[in-house]
Amino acid sequence: MRVIDSHTGGEPTRLIVGGGPALGAGPLAERALRLARQHGDFCASVLLEPRGHDAVVGALLVPATVPDCVTGVIFFNPVGPLGMCGHATIGTAVTLAHLGHIEPGLHRIETPVGVVEVDLHDANTASVVNVESYRLHKDVTVDVEGLGPVTGDVAWGGNWFFLTEDAPVALEIANIGALSAAALKVRQALQDAGITGADGAWIDHVEFTGPARSAAAQGRNFVLCPGGAYDRSPCGTGTSAKLACLAANGLLAPGEDWLQESIIGSTYRLSYRPGVNGGIVPTVTGQAFVTAQAELLFDPADPYARGIRP
Repeated sequence: MRVIDSHTGGEPTRLIVGGGPALGAGPLAERALRLARQHGDFCASVLLEPRGHDAVVGALLVPATVPDCVTGVIFFNPVGPLGMCGHATIGTAVTLAHLGHIEPGLHRIETPVGVVEVDLHDANTASVVNVESYRLHKDVTVDVEGLGPVTGDVAWGGNWFFLTEDAPVALEIANIGALSAAALKVRQALQDAGITGADGAWIDHVEFTGPARSAAAQGRNFVLCPGGAYDRSPCGTGTSAKLACLAANGLLAPGEDWLQESIIGSTYRLSYRPGVNGGIVPTVTGQAFVTAQAELLFDPADPYARGIRP
């Protein structure tokens, strides 16, 4: 299996350019379901140790169904497919340019939740026009073991998020362990309370938000991903959900810039335009860098060929 690794704001992407599973034809959402149901070991085997680690996000290139798209992509983490992934979209565009498949300019990429536009500015910088994002619930309070009541918003940015300012400790690198443990408890409390996204969807991301450290930025976050790893980048879908909440509160106008810091200090620049269904359409700008090209080998005699799982 041929892969090319990159990172976007510190968050790694593993793009599969050859040797992935055959998923047939049809809508990408259906092919993503086939990936989850018929290839249960695939995501963990590609991303987890001994070949990777739990923070890596995979991107599987597949044929698009929309004629003007340069490719289709199914994003996944060790748990399974994702609807959309902002950092991995930037990483995919930069990697496709590295391969000589695209040049700077505007491109369309099909994902399981819809078509997104990517404006590749140069070899490393890209802007992603994300899917329409919106806030579903405001000021939801849940009782969390060891933390007490935690209040936040439920919002969609391509994945489902619970966003809260009730972080138990400061949003600092030194507190990543404590923030991860707290976010896992928040996610479990949401599940126990029956709080979901639209149509009963699992809220698989928890985002602690707070003030920026840099005078140039407007906010800082810590994002827990579905597999339990934290996002090194500011999280493209998470910041899209954040902008949807800011817009709903009247705190950010269309076209106004928002600079978001991650827990490690990397940044995305964002803005939005009004959506057609009452939400917003965010644009996320960041930088990605190719870090490796490799061929993954899967020896059937290897007891850890399917990944080391918790």
